Amino acid sequence: MNGRFWEDKPLSRMDRAEWEALCDGCGKCCVHKLEDEETGELLPTNVACRMLDRATARCADYKHRHAYVPECVRLTPARLRAIDWLPASCAYRLVADGEPLPAWHHLVCGDREEIHRMGMSVRGWTISEDDAGDLEHHLVDRDL
Repeated sequence: MNGRFWEDKPLSRMDRAEWEALCDGCGKCCVHKLEDEETGELLPTNVACRMLDRATARCADYKHRHAYVPECVRLTPARLRAIDWLPASCAYRLVADGEPLPAWHHLVCGDREEIHRMGMSVRGWTISEDDAGDLEHHLVDRDL
């Protein structure tokens, strides 16, 4: 990967390594959301996919995740615009919109832990869906 590739290369032209490197590792896409039946608003919960390693905010078996969670969405440049539940801070969304990556993003600061220190990941506030029970009891007031 060359320098700040995300600044001058469209998402559709990124190779697999560049695409995967762009992920900030926040884990917010792995948190369950509920849809309000009346308004259509997506409401965040503190319940994470069973595959999320809650200590690292990364998938425990990213390569094989679909074998365990068939409904896990594979994010691609073509699907990006249709997925409205990605967090506002998502690097894929930011780059697609021509916005800069935040200072805490590992590609900017060189430190994969900075996102956690800045409180921008799910580390420390989620529970596994295996332990949660009804999602309605786990709504949180957080921006995802």
